[in-house]
Amino acid sequence: MKRSVSKKDVLQVCTGDITRLAVDAIVNAANNSLLGGSGVDGAIHRAAGPRLLALTRTMGGCPTGQARITPGFDLPARWIIHTVGPVWHGGGQGEAALLRSAYESCLTLAVEYRLRSIAFPAISTGVYGYPFAEAAEIAVRTAWGFTSDLDTIIFCCFREQDAAFINLAPI
Repeated sequence: MKRSVSKKDVLQVCTGDITRLAVDAIVNAANNSLLGGSGVDGAIHRAAGPRLLALTRTMGGCPTGQARITPGFDLPARWIIHTVGPVWHGGGQGEAALLRSAYESCLTLAVEYRLRSIAFPAISTGVYGYPFAEAAEIAVRTAWGFTSDLDTIIFCCFREQDAAFINLAPI
């Protein structure tokens, strides 16, 4: 059943280390193997501990634009939702649709698992090269559609200058 809430109360922006957030789920901007990597992916794997890698070795990876869920293990978050965003190739190879699908897949899993709070990093904006302003617009626009299903959707940016790009006003 949908709730009546102010969307602005649900969407939040923070700056810091996503692995320290005590939310129902944090999102891992993973690679297709789900076996860890650099950036936020490596940080989440390190903070969650060796049981995460042991489990993800059995999962068979994840296609770009989709998501998988695992326990949070040693993290304050109960769950990790792993998603694979697109590599930026200039915008003409379906990157926007794949990025939107990555966010939608995470949010759909959160609703399916009856989670109330989720925190996202800036998917695809690191080594995958997606322009931050364009990625932020897709993230916020997609999250708006789930504000009646969740209590809190956090966009956790590592840098202050990235947080400034996130506009929580309706697009």
